[in-house]
Amino acid sequence: MARSSADDMELKRQCEAAIDGSGGGKQKVVLCIRVAKSRAVWGKPAKLGRHMAKPRVLAISTKSKGQKTKAFLRVLKYSHGGVLEPAKIYKLKHLSKVEVMQSDASGCTFMLGFDNLRSQSVAPPQWTMRNKEDMNRVIYCILNLCKDVLGSLPKVVGMDIVEMSLWAKEHTVVKSKQEVTPDGHGPVLLPDTVTEIESEGTIERDLVFQAEEEDMEALLGTYLLGFGDAEAFSERIKRELLALESANVHAILETESVVDEVLRGLEVATICMEDMDEWLAIFNVKLRHMREDIESIEYRNNKLEFQSENNKALVQELDNLLEHMQIPTEHESALTVGSFDEDNMSKNIEACEWLTSAIRDLELPNLDPSYAKMRAVREKRAEFILLRCTFVRRASEFLTQYFPTLIDNMINDQNNFSQKGQIKRPDHSELRYKCRVYARLLQHIKSLDKNCMGPLRMSYCQSLNQLLRKEVSTFANELCGSIKVTRNSGIPLEGPLPIQMGSYADSKAVSEAYAKLINVFIPLLVDESSFFSHLMCFESSSSESSDDAQSTSSGRTSSVSRTSGTASNAIEMAMLNDCLNNMLKGIQDDFFAIIDWAANTDVWCCITMYGITDRYLSGQKAENAAFVHILLGDLESRINSYFNVFVDDACFQVEKYEKTARTFGVLAYIPRFSQLAMRLEEYVHGNSWDLIDLSYTKIVSIMFVILEKIAQVEPKYADIMLLENYASFQNGLYDLANSIPTLAKFYHQASEAYEQACLRHINMVIYIHYEKLFQFARRTEELLISKMPPEEIPFQIGMSKGELRKVLKSTISNLDKTQSAMYKKLQKNLTVEELIPSLWDKCKKEFLEKYASFVKMVHRIYPSETVPSEIDMQKILASLEML
Repeated sequence: MARSSADDMELKRQCEAAIDGSGGGKQKVVLCIRVAKSRAVWGKPAKLGRHMAKPRVLAISTKSKGQKTKAFLRVLKYSHGGVLEPAKIYKLKHLSKVEVMQSDASGCTFMLGFDNLRSQSVAPPQWTMRNKEDMNRVIYCILNLCKDVLGSLPKVVGMDIVEMSLWAKEHTVVKSKQEVTPDGHGPVLLPDTVTEIESEGTIERDLVFQAEEEDMEALLGTYLLGFGDAEAFSERIKRELLALESANVHAILETESVVDEVLRGLEVATICMEDMDEWLAIFNVKLRHMREDIESIEYRNNKLEFQSENNKALVQELDNLLEHMQIPTEHESALTVGSFDEDNMSKNIEACEWLTSAIRDLELPNLDPSYAKMRAVREKRAEFILLRCTFVRRASEFLTQYFPTLIDNMINDQNNFSQKGQIKRPDHSELRYKCRVYARLLQHIKSLDKNCMGPLRMSYCQSLNQLLRKEVSTFANELCGSIKVTRNSGIPLEGPLPIQMGSYADSKAVSEAYAKLINVFIPLLVDESSFFSHLMCFESSSSESSDDAQSTSSGRTSSVSRTSGTASNAIEMAMLNDCLNNMLKGIQDDFFAIIDWAANTDVWCCITMYGITDRYLSGQKAENAAFVHILLGDLESRINSYFNVFVDDACFQVEKYEKTARTFGVLAYIPRFSQLAMRLEEYVHGNSWDLIDLSYTKIVSIMFVILEKIAQVEPKYADIMLLENYASFQNGLYDLANSIPTLAKFYHQASEAYEQACLRHINMVIYIHYEKLFQFARRTEELLISKMPPEEIPFQIGMSKGELRKVLKSTISNLDKTQSAMYKKLQKNLTVEELIPSLWDKCKKEFLEKYASFVKMVHRIYPSETVPSEIDMQKILASLEML
């Protein structure tokens, strides 16, 4: 048999090193063994192919701290380098169950259950040993530690403890270590290993305490059964049974006289019973006749009682019906001639509740169908309906006059509005308080007759519209009058720059005025819309109302046409949208006035006003705020129109350059656009808005188109003009392009155009000054393209070796003059001197690349000819620059 890993001392030393290295302190490893780890699902057998087993090492260790000894079960795994490292640690004091898995046919798999695991829904891991001997050694070691150190044993499932004890006696050599615990419980036997040959400190211990075993022996000793052989005991039992049966027969024979006397008594009793039976038959006939008479009497009596109870129930029902049909005097007075003052509202509410209940009780299915056909019931119901119509008419007329009067008093009081030198925020708290007094009355009016709510709602909305418009108008006028700013039309892209251009600080006051108007009135309009919806008892859901209102046109003249849900909800939503339309009708004109003033005063304010409106537009999507959302959309469209005029004007200024600009140098609108962009970003404050991105796209696209058109007027200088202007565009927008994606796109576009223009201009300069050299190379390439063999090219006219030498001699002999002429050519037409060094470097690099390809061609076609290499040419050029 192969040696068990539990006897591997090298493995034990590795485990001790891994435990010490993990910060667990100095611990003694009692037993360590290699196992295979797998996992199954609670209540399901483990399937070997389902989860791949993982190699692990189980180490059982102890640690003494003060007067206590702690036992641990450590799980170690192999790292990528084959070194053991700690993976899991369990305290044996929490071990509650040891279960040998019956699903494993080999019987070498067990599971340890701990009572302190965080998730008991996840099955603990299963440990598979190489054979049963190893499994018994691990379990036996764990149980001994639990018993000796902790004083208790876990629950053992799937195996017999007695068999475990017998196995331990057969496979254990008594050779143990004793450690005395500081708590005075005596020596603790710590088994190191259990083997068939030798063990390093194992013990032969029963799994039952010695005291318990002695008690069991004493108990069994108290019973003296008196037999030694089982056959002798069986014979003894048979003899005693036969003796007992003989005694029973003898006793029966001795009682014969008594039996005879009992039989005579039974005959007398039988005669008496027969006489009794005859008497009972006679009495039964008499009782049957009497029972029939009683049943007849009870039947007649039950009919009378049933009729009496029905009469009583009918009288009670009629009394209840009369009670419902009787109108209390106080309610009748309140419904017909009562006042609607605030002090009498409780009486009016009680009367409404009674009337609603009375009408409902006289309608099916609350009323029995048989009563509904009674003339008295029909007449009384008609009377209640007439009373309902009277009350609803009186209440509607009162509220239709009350709400407008209440709002008119606020309009007539000038202290409620902004005045010269004093800006006053609107306060509708008192108005809402007085309206809430009649909130319950409105609910009862709607429940009694919802058709009367239409005129009442419209009256309230029209009056409130006048109040809101006056508040907005006076507030906006006072804001405009309190701010003194100078007119600022922006940075022109054409013509002379203004002597003094405004800044963000100059526009801040105008933007703050618009922000103050929005911050005051947008929440007010949302609150008023919500208050109106609840006060006037609209039943439509907020989401449906919001969606339908958003489908209304921005002019606010059409109502919602979409229907969803039930017909009543569709009508309610249409009425709500119509009422909100009337409440906010025309109020956008007062907001437009301050937008017009701000845009005409300082066009840059359009950017900040757009940001303020956009923030509110994204936030006002709550209940009953749909029409306010439409108002904000109209304001945003108005601001967009002004800003679009500004952008169109900038584009028009750029387009004018096509007819008036010169065909050389940097166009004026290129550097001015960078100033314009920086000014725009100063107002944007780092936000990303489609409004600004679209303006960048529109203006820069026109700029590039006009630049290309102007450059084509003089084709000779087109590349020079393009590279100078694209370079200026990149220099001006370098910082902004790093943070603004839209400008970064145009920056890269300008960079590509700049590189192309530089390449074309440099190639033109090179071909002018090295015409012979590169014409020879071009003719050679043409012959190669025509599929002429390279060895035949030197025999063509003008392509001989002599011609090649002449070309090289003329090029190299005049190289210093040619390079000087090239530099002067680059310098001649450039107006931006800062570009000359970079262009000259590009020119030398491009020349060397072309010369290198020429050298390769010579080596291929004229292999015997000697020409300066690319490196030699580079050194020659460097020496010329030093001169």
